[in-house]
Amino acid sequence: MGEHLIPKQSSSLWRELQIETFPALSEDIASDITVVGSGIAGITTAYRLVKSGYQVTLIEAGRILEGTTGYTTAKVSAQHGLIYQQLEKTIGLENAMLYYQANLAAIQAIEQNIEELGIECDFSYQDAFVYGETDKARKLIEKEAELYERLDIDGEMTDKVDLPFPVTAAIRMSEQAQFHPVKYLLPMIDFMKKNQANIYENTRAVDIEKGDKPKVVTKDGHTITSNHVVIASHFPFKDMDGLYFSRMHVERSYSLAVKTEQSIPEGMYLNVEEPKRSIRKALDKTGEEVLLVGGEGHTSGQSEDTYHHYKNLVKFTEEHYTIRDVPYRWSSQDMSTLDMVPYIGTITSNQPNIYIATGFAKWGMTQGTIAADVIHDMITGRKNPFEELYDPSRFHKSTGVKSFTKENADVAKEFVKGKLPTKRKKDMKDLEPDQGASVKVEGKSAGAYKDEHGNVSLIDTTCTHMGCELAWNNAERSWDCPCHGSRFTVQGEVIEGPATQPLNKVNVE
Repeated sequence: MGEHLIPKQSSSLWRELQIETFPALSEDIASDITVVGSGIAGITTAYRLVKSGYQVTLIEAGRILEGTTGYTTAKVSAQHGLIYQQLEKTIGLENAMLYYQANLAAIQAIEQNIEELGIECDFSYQDAFVYGETDKARKLIEKEAELYERLDIDGEMTDKVDLPFPVTAAIRMSEQAQFHPVKYLLPMIDFMKKNQANIYENTRAVDIEKGDKPKVVTKDGHTITSNHVVIASHFPFKDMDGLYFSRMHVERSYSLAVKTEQSIPEGMYLNVEEPKRSIRKALDKTGEEVLLVGGEGHTSGQSEDTYHHYKNLVKFTEEHYTIRDVPYRWSSQDMSTLDMVPYIGTITSNQPNIYIATGFAKWGMTQGTIAADVIHDMITGRKNPFEELYDPSRFHKSTGVKSFTKENADVAKEFVKGKLPTKRKKDMKDLEPDQGASVKVEGKSAGAYKDEHGNVSLIDTTCTHMGCELAWNNAERSWDCPCHGSRFTVQGEVIEGPATQPLNKVNVE
């Protein structure tokens, strides 16, 4: 079995490049536009606005490109599973066609950026496939194929796939793409630097003071005053009464980069059934081909053994390939909206100068690029053809109420469950090195982590966002919220929001 090849530490194939560091904000400043978040949405939005002559400040809570964009599978596609039959029900056929056109426009925008900046990022066209291995999956694929015809999507059903196992059916979307996301975005950072944009790392935004010139307030108490603020921080750190925490679902998924004895398939693949399996070819830092295998999605904070998901991916890969090595493993967190269409635009109807881009599900490469286009056009006063489709204030009654009720019932269940007595907590003296758990110490409940030298960190496991009880993530060594997806380090510092405040420390004798 290849489980022993799984790296002990999580590391992403895309993060192996040398990435320049930037200072933290150390004073109050002013800027035309402030962009919060340095993933594909934030960087591309800032780049577009700098190109249009605006003075832009880009801030990042941690390091540039260390969020979801640095931990993606980097498919650049308008084929998002069997989404079009779902969209027909939730937003209608006309808007489903707009959704397809928007994602095609994003692919074209990425190509244009590559050409303008001369970017070398392993960009290649690939057909994208959704495949099934059961009769039920075949019937669903047939329905999707009917919609491809009605929506004039360039694709078709096929039984010809470059996979080492049989399928009952597949649907192909032609001329989609894949690339190296960090290689793609770094030249945009360089362009912004050369054009006097401000870029700050380790600068966590914790609040926004509303007004004609909103002020972004950082954790260290500094402010950035601007005409417009763009929240591209994955999950909006400031809600502004938009209730985003209640109308998004947070899911964690896993990826491996695998070196195999066999040749790696051409094309990009995603299955219909559960558990999800995503397959594509990529290049490592030496130029050698690796197989990217992803999937194993689950609601964040609601898996008792997150490391087990990597084992499942290895087991799946071993069924079809001979594994030589597993040099990288990583996981990412994705937000889905009530109708599976991202929220891009003004955060609320009465805050016209504060914008959000969130809810990309697992398709941030195209959706983050669309976000840059829509928000750029809103700020510059242009009419964007996709503005209404992505309007955060929309609400589709056909599935919205059902999704809203289910999502918040799940949150309520996790909140209540976290406050009830559970199975016996671990005794702190029984913790193994490099292990975390909920413990009872001196009569107090706490989250404990023992490092490899025997040092123990103790934190209060009550999430600082809305009070849910955190769960230990043994694969990433973090404390994760099962309600809204906030994540914290073993010392209690915020990794990702919506939480903005660190966990309280637990002090014992």
